Amino acid sequence: MIKAKYSEQLSGNRVKCTLCPHNCVIKEGKKGICQVRENKGGELMTSVYGKYAAYNMDPIEKKPLYHFYPGRNVVSIGSIGCNFHCLFCQNWELARCSNGAAMAMRSMTPKDVVKQAESYHDNIGIAFTYNEPIVWYEYMFDIAQLAKANNQYTVMVTNGFINPEPLDAILPYIDAFSLDFKAFNDKFYKKYTKSQLAPVLESLKQIYNAGKHVEMTNLVIPTLNDDENEFRDMLHWITKNLDEDVPLHISRYYPSYKMQIKPTPPVTLKKFYEIAREYLHYVYLGNIAIEGTANTYCKNCGTVLINRNFFMADKQGLDSNGKCKNCGTKNFEYI
Repeated sequence: MIKAKYSEQLSGNRVKCTLCPHNCVIKEGKKGICQVRENKGGELMTSVYGKYAAYNMDPIEKKPLYHFYPGRNVVSIGSIGCNFHCLFCQNWELARCSNGAAMAMRSMTPKDVVKQAESYHDNIGIAFTYNEPIVWYEYMFDIAQLAKANNQYTVMVTNGFINPEPLDAILPYIDAFSLDFKAFNDKFYKKYTKSQLAPVLESLKQIYNAGKHVEMTNLVIPTLNDDENEFRDMLHWITKNLDEDVPLHISRYYPSYKMQIKPTPPVTLKKFYEIAREYLHYVYLGNIAIEGTANTYCKNCGTVLINRNFFMADKQGLDSNGKCKNCGTKNFEYI
């Protein structure tokens, strides 16, 4: 264990974690909501520094990031723990710190992570993913600093539930964010994730205003967050506070963890896809194969720029500068 960043010591040997908006006040010997930050003798410690539970080489599209070096690979690494308690969690074994995941933890120094990532062919860098990387902050921060010094790109796949100060500190070392946006509804956040919507919206603005690449994913769950008006409100918020070039991935829900609602009907996803394209230039469907909905189209002339088959990306309509071969419109900054 090492001492965790962002904490305040309180009376009675209690400690307050100020990493995320939960601001957990933790008694001695107890853990915060994330289950990996704990009070040891009146100091906040992290139990996952230097430890990982999952490590793979993935297509960047799997994050999902479709506009950040499409067709390339990225080393993906994750640990255990999460500051959300989503009843529909897709990676609950890692997020909820199951015994199996904890026993599978292995060790690697930040230097070794970066060195190993450098050794892979066609790898652009390192993605912090699988569980929530915010609760792994100290290890992620050290890896990201070294990665940037070695000209590797860094990606954070996150729920965005982090306080402004620690987010501001790590922003210089993260190049791209894939933000998992649960719903445009605070009641949903409170009931089904045990968190809040407002801090996530603030994180999105902070990331965008820092000039970082950001893509959003919205998991659509039948009867819970599939209201068309609410979905349109979310799209209005994106165009007003971010911009219409921010890619949106609309993802199909499947029963998982403690939620057994039937999977999202394809007709709902296709309807939301068409609605989103009224507001945004780049919209995709995930967790389902519907022809054409994973392709990237030129925002000016509609030419197919990237044809995707699962995670394979054929950049047939793009030149090397990210411009449409047909009309010359710039669609990609990172290519």
